[in-house]
Amino acid sequence: MFRLAENEFSFPRPELALREPNGLLAIGGDLHPDRLLNAYRQGIFPWFADDTPPLWWSPDPRAVFTPESLNQSRSMKRFRQRTGFHVSLNQDFAQVIQACAANHEAGPDGTWITAELQQAFIRLHELGHAHSVEVWADDVLVGGMYGIAVGDVFCGESMFHERSNASKLALLVFAEHFFAAGGQLLDAQVSNPHLSRLGMHELPRQHFLHRLRESQQGKPKLTPGFWYSRELPHKSSGNCC
Repeated sequence: MFRLAENEFSFPRPELALREPNGLLAIGGDLHPDRLLNAYRQGIFPWFADDTPPLWWSPDPRAVFTPESLNQSRSMKRFRQRTGFHVSLNQDFAQVIQACAANHEAGPDGTWITAELQQAFIRLHELGHAHSVEVWADDVLVGGMYGIAVGDVFCGESMFHERSNASKLALLVFAEHFFAAGGQLLDAQVSNPHLSRLGMHELPRQHFLHRLRESQQGKPKLTPGFWYSRELPHKSSGNCC
């Protein structure tokens, strides 16, 4: 494992990460926007608790969604047709990340979304790199997710729900709009059964890193203006996924 210098933002190659614990690459440094952006552009992300210095990870394999893999159950299609929830993009980033932190803090392992990390990601949002998806019941936030855009890849960080199906709705609706606009890959970082049911699959880290590098080369594929704050229509046509 490598120790990062305080005064420079470079990282060792992700391929040098430990096998156990899977993906642990480096320790130290800070959450300066340039360091965070440099990390995500290389397939590295921070994951640590309040009582540890920053830990930086690049696991192998990598959990991802692709346009072809997205999966929606019949019950979820019915839910989308009937629900009064509405979905938005980039309308309340701070509230989403705070809700994600509170949701995980209530779990058995506590939260890695520390106050320091929240402020760092809010700054990235202000700079146009971090984005949120909100699910609303009237004017009440009931679900959502946030992450970092890297070229034509979106690196999802966390999601939460206060009402049944709200986080699924956030992911599915965002992914449909993202892929339709030219997005190539939705990074979910680490596999779990919940995401697998929605179509997540695993890529070897080397394949993921290759696609991540490709997404940052040449002309952007993502539709200009995609990240503008707006409503995301979500009534299912029955033909998608």
